Amino acid sequence: MKVLLIDVYNYNKGGAETVCFNTGKLLEEHGHKVIYFTLKWPQNNPSPYSKYFPESKETRKGPLRQVKNLVNYFYHFEAAKKIEELIKVEKPDIAHIHLMWGQITPSILPVLKKYNIPVLFTVHDYRLVCPAYTFRDGKGRICEDCKGKYFYKCFTHTCCKGSKMMSAVMAAEQYFRNAFFNPAKYFNGFIYVSNFAREIQQKYMPAVKSTPNITLYNFSTSIKDAPKAYSSQKYFLFYGRLSYEKGVKTLLKAFRNMPDCKLKVVGTGPKENELKAFARDNNMQNVEFLGYKRGKELTDLVSNAYFVIVPSEWYENNPMTIIESYSVGTPVIGARIGGIPEIVDNGKTGFQFESGNVEDLKAKINCADQLTAEAYTKLSQGTLNFAHDNLSLENYYPRLISFYKRFVKE
Repeated sequence: MKVLLIDVYNYNKGGAETVCFNTGKLLEEHGHKVIYFTLKWPQNNPSPYSKYFPESKETRKGPLRQVKNLVNYFYHFEAAKKIEELIKVEKPDIAHIHLMWGQITPSILPVLKKYNIPVLFTVHDYRLVCPAYTFRDGKGRICEDCKGKYFYKCFTHTCCKGSKMMSAVMAAEQYFRNAFFNPAKYFNGFIYVSNFAREIQQKYMPAVKSTPNITLYNFSTSIKDAPKAYSSQKYFLFYGRLSYEKGVKTLLKAFRNMPDCKLKVVGTGPKENELKAFARDNNMQNVEFLGYKRGKELTDLVSNAYFVIVPSEWYENNPMTIIESYSVGTPVIGARIGGIPEIVDNGKTGFQFESGNVEDLKAKINCADQLTAEAYTKLSQGTLNFAHDNLSLENYYPRLISFYKRFVKE
């Protein structure tokens, strides 16, 4: 089978790219040909298909660059042209899209339809029904006011990065897309990475309820067999983007009066200086900011952590932080929000707490800190059991390829 994988980036920018590239590698290992279509970026990895990659906002040049960037937020003319050239040469059997909104844009959808190529879409975020992706308004509150059609509220609530201008553009793009590129018309199937994502998308876009779909949790390329042993040199770990929706301020408040519990914070982001100042002002010597980490250095931090904490205050879908933690036997304390409760089994793979509730989070940290060695090893084994049952290659590939085959005539 020839599979066309589509994403905005040809480098590992975030969780969606990790899933996209891991899926490509998995398909190739099973004898399928994988063709990539992304935009050009300075950070891109080498690709035999790079001549087909259209310009991005960072590589586009010329006096009309900003005007073209704005136009291409709605409709990327070059993307439509380039993907048609790619299709004519490679003749893919199916297209699997991971990210496209506001970058590649739906300009490619009529081209795929023209050549009768089935299109599957993995729902990594909520952009199909929320212009700002996250179901959070400009004040950081959970917000579902658009209800799948009143997108002007993205502007009135200033939902996008505190900018009225950007919020207006995103609302306008949503109206434009729904008017001319209705997902129910162009997508043949949806792959949800959590049941929560399926439920909320179908709630606000009922037209896609009849579209074939499957829930496939993000998968891990490697899962340990033996649980972790209890260590007295323990630390809790947060890793991810230091932004308001990630709940790191709540996390710091929980650790403020817990000097015997050590917290390591890995990542960078717009709230980094504010969070460091909070820790400094409260003399939190038990908190260490480590900056951006990747590769083996990050893997070792996750492997050696006592617990990973995911304190999100937005509708997290299927966080790779939890997938990666379970793969090495590290239990998780996760906020009870979005898709997190589906994969944090309270008392079996970790603990849940009420999102945004400092006292509840503090109670769960105390509970974790007081575990016996036997109880901790049992939790670690629980994470590995969950990973092998739900997040393994052996579980993922047969379900993915079976879903593909529903749309490809052999």
